[in-house]
Amino acid sequence: MHTTFWKMTLLTIGALLTTATLANAQANCAPREQVIERLASAYGETRQSVGLAQNNTVVEVFASTETGTWTITITNARGLTCLAASGQSYEQLAEALSKPSEDA
Repeated sequence: MHTTFWKMTLLTIGALLTTATLANAQANCAPREQVIERLASAYGETRQSVGLAQNNTVVEVFASTETGTWTITITNARGLTCLAASGQSYEQLAEALSKPSEDA
């Protein structure tokens, strides 16, 4: 289940990282099909969420619920996918964001 939190997080990360990642991380980029296959075969990761960022780039979170590894990718309109971040201890949440206090 995708929560509003994940959608906001993906869009924020995408907006912050898209330009820098695609411009400076060419060594961490490959055609999307190759990246997805590698994440699945080497780490057991599958797509957990997706969002559209600046310049029609797609930000995706891949994760393994068994091992806890996760990867955030950014894909441009030509299908070039770059790794933006990765880590451990992935946990899928199904909680709703609380509404801001009216006093704030």
